[in-house]
Amino acid sequence: MGRIAVSLIVILWLIPVSILVNHIVPHPYMDEIFHVPQVQQYCRGNFGSWDPMITTPPGLYFLSLAYVASLFPGLFCMQAVSSFSDSCSTSILRLTNGFLAVICSIIVYEIIIHLRPSIDDKKATLCAVVLSLYPLHWFFSFLYYTDVASLTAVLAMYLLALKKKYLFSSLLGAVSVLIRQTNIIWMLFVACIGVIEFPQSHLKDSVKIDDFTTSMVKEDLSTNRRGVSEISKLRKRRVNNGANSRKLFTLETSVPMAHSSGLLDEIHGIIIISWNHFWELLFFLSPFFMVFVAFVAFVCWNGSIVLGAKDAHAVSPHFSQLLYYGLISALYMFPVHFSLRTAATLFRQLLKNKLLSFFQCFMALTLGFISVQYFSIAHPYLLADNRHYPFYLWRKVINYHWSTKYLLLPLYVYSWLSIIVILAKKQKRLWVLAYVLACAASLVPAPLIEFRYYTIPFFFLVLHSDITDNTSLHLMGILYLSLNCFTIFMFLYRPFSWKHEAGTQRFIW
Repeated sequence: MGRIAVSLIVILWLIPVSILVNHIVPHPYMDEIFHVPQVQQYCRGNFGSWDPMITTPPGLYFLSLAYVASLFPGLFCMQAVSSFSDSCSTSILRLTNGFLAVICSIIVYEIIIHLRPSIDDKKATLCAVVLSLYPLHWFFSFLYYTDVASLTAVLAMYLLALKKKYLFSSLLGAVSVLIRQTNIIWMLFVACIGVIEFPQSHLKDSVKIDDFTTSMVKEDLSTNRRGVSEISKLRKRRVNNGANSRKLFTLETSVPMAHSSGLLDEIHGIIIISWNHFWELLFFLSPFFMVFVAFVAFVCWNGSIVLGAKDAHAVSPHFSQLLYYGLISALYMFPVHFSLRTAATLFRQLLKNKLLSFFQCFMALTLGFISVQYFSIAHPYLLADNRHYPFYLWRKVINYHWSTKYLLLPLYVYSWLSIIVILAKKQKRLWVLAYVLACAASLVPAPLIEFRYYTIPFFFLVLHSDITDNTSLHLMGILYLSLNCFTIFMFLYRPFSWKHEAGTQRFIW
């Protein structure tokens, strides 16, 4: 029931807003001027055509072809179109992302009930709907960008990995990389999570073996009581108890991280389990490894991770991007991160070991200062394009005064500390470390401040933060709805023009 409810709620806002967007902005806008003509070439069967300004692979275009092909018979029968190429209009291509947004909301619901089996349908539905309203995801559900397809493929890959269907998960990982190259990081993250959870799955199997052994012992004892002598009973008890104790000893030594919580203990446990089950682990990791090898071969052949416009998207050490993501994500989850309860929890954590906490905070502030001072990049697109909201964030906040970027350092550090503490409540320390490294690997090389890049790590963050109170979810939903109303209003009803360039310009994320 929850899946149907989530999909219906998403459809309820998708249809009217899509109609409104296509009515007011019928022609391709911004990056759509590259994507739409390219897929229209494919619709005409011209697969040898390629726009050198496009930076991402053609995965979204192939998904669109499949989607349009499913609609074409109906459109043709209704005489809405006369040929397949006519059905690849801007409005229908945009509906690809609308359809994927519905699929994505169902996947989010599935992940929530898998990660939290005890959660009731109403709360899971509420969580899925609130995440579907996330402003960056919601806004680009109405335009022909790669973001919605990218997120959907990554989350579908993760859901299959959670269900231990690693072969299909790796195939969807390949699809996600074909949509956007940086998804290779999240495919590796998903594979890494599989390795981290590997000992836990074996621990569950071990518990089942223990239960089975205990029931067998009880069966034997009851049989003995019915007709076997007391001496034979004692002998069997000794034999069974000895075998049982040996099994328990084997289980305890094979899963050393069952009762430990330190990072080094977790690493030690994974190494031992991986060594004992090397071939099993290699079997489920091999499909991911093959996709990774194919990706490395492509990068070597292409000479860059991006396909086109390589000069404008050169890999750069933009460490400040990680700080921006931490703060923006914390703000999008403000009832969770900026509450008195969270601040008190964080303060108590710091007081447990004052000297270590002082050193950690000092190092965090020092690294933040170095990032802001030496690795803060002002991309030419950021400085010149006033259609994007990061343009105003940079001018009015970050670069408002020479001291502003330094005054934001405590907020950056607090945001990341809060994220780590909240994740560590339910996740292993190694999981949290893998998440931080994945965020760094996907965000730091990007020279341009683009909030769209934050969508996938943000979804992983929310899904694993275990937000249990309805108040926080409602407040987040109200925030997202407010931002969505504002951004879609500005996009549709506050157009402007440039003196140096003809055409209508619109505000966009």
